[in-house]
Amino acid sequence: MLAPKKSLGQNFLRDENVARKIVKSLRLRPNDAVVEIGPGQGSLTKHLCAATTRLVGIEIDDRAIAVLRETLGSGVTLIHSDVLNISLEDLARQVGVRIRVVGNIPYNITSDILFWLFGGRRVLEDATLMVQLEVARRLVARPRTKEYGILSVFTQFYAKPELLFKVSRNSFYPKPDVDSAVMHFEFPATLLSCDESLFRSVVRSTFGKRRKTLRNGLRYMGFSDHELDSLAFDLKRRPESLSLEEFLALTKLLEPFQAMASAQPPGTKAE
Repeated sequence: MLAPKKSLGQNFLRDENVARKIVKSLRLRPNDAVVEIGPGQGSLTKHLCAATTRLVGIEIDDRAIAVLRETLGSGVTLIHSDVLNISLEDLARQVGVRIRVVGNIPYNITSDILFWLFGGRRVLEDATLMVQLEVARRLVARPRTKEYGILSVFTQFYAKPELLFKVSRNSFYPKPDVDSAVMHFEFPATLLSCDESLFRSVVRSTFGKRRKTLRNGLRYMGFSDHELDSLAFDLKRRPESLSLEEFLALTKLLEPFQAMASAQPPGTKAE
């Protein structure tokens, strides 16, 4: 057994029942092209190999690469790299079909991996990921709840997220301090219609001032009171009260004035 590296955020899945349950949830078809993020010691990988012949594992730990090559042989194509440096578009061109992603991901880079997936969404069919339970609840959160924020809105814009099932912290080695959940993300072939860059700026800027009204956040983007007064939208509301559809509607109203908006307001990281 590999000694987990804290620097890589490694918590190896050791519960065979959970591994089988994840693979079963995929409902793999014979021609599916699957990319596994961080196969580690192969707890998921060995079950995936039994279900598909088109499996690529992206692993940053050279020790794990050696173990996987010894135990699984040619059953998986291994790429020794940081997953965030891999182009999903290049992988899709190589396999010739939309990709399915699966993985027990390092929790310290969950947001980075999600936005990596969002960036490559055009070549993705879906993704099934193990994440912290707290994060999973944020990804599917509804307006007017404490979990609802930037990550909720962006995730529901780019994908259809679903919390499949919870996983006990006892299923991992070393045992983390939190419970986990398996999430499924379906990626539609087309996005909801709007100016994507402006939409992202509106969401980030207004949630960056979440204890303030929408008007405050939009002023921060550079919209004038004159422009804002012309909108048929209640700007006294707070961002956490808006649904995805309402953020889209607000973005469309702002599009005629977007030249005044900054492309990326500073100091508004995703929550």
